[in-house]
Amino acid sequence: MSQPDAKPDPSDQEVVAFRVAGQDFCFDIMSVREIRGWTQTTTLPHAQSYVKGVINLRGNVVPVVDLADRLGFGATDPSERHVIIIAVVEGQTIGLLADVVSDILSVQNDAMHPVPDMVSDRVKAFISGVLLVDERMIRKLDLSRVVPASGVEAA
Repeated sequence: MSQPDAKPDPSDQEVVAFRVAGQDFCFDIMSVREIRGWTQTTTLPHAQSYVKGVINLRGNVVPVVDLADRLGFGATDPSERHVIIIAVVEGQTIGLLADVVSDILSVQNDAMHPVPDMVSDRVKAFISGVLLVDERMIRKLDLSRVVPASGVEAA
């Protein structure tokens, strides 16, 4: 009797799913370095409104982006229930403030659907696709657009 092959299909991708402002989002798990509880930030004067501030991560200064504010849902009033997803985006380590991390999902590429043409270019700038998982629709973030490499706005 043969056993099913346990190797992941190369067409699969793993994503970390999380909630922001009651909405489901995800991005490639290979960008994630760690997930930590909310840590008070140090405010930076004249930073973009969606930058909550910076934290000390083992001797490194890491900016924390409020994803709700960046995505247009309004600023988050963080509490001990929130999480900071530490990610690397184009070589830069950043913290992403989210409500909760809900899942790590292995999904087939054919489960990822394109963003509908009817939505605005601003939406398309941040969202690279829509993932259908059970009864949920999870938007996949393009982190390189959510967190611009320089101080210039991406969208």
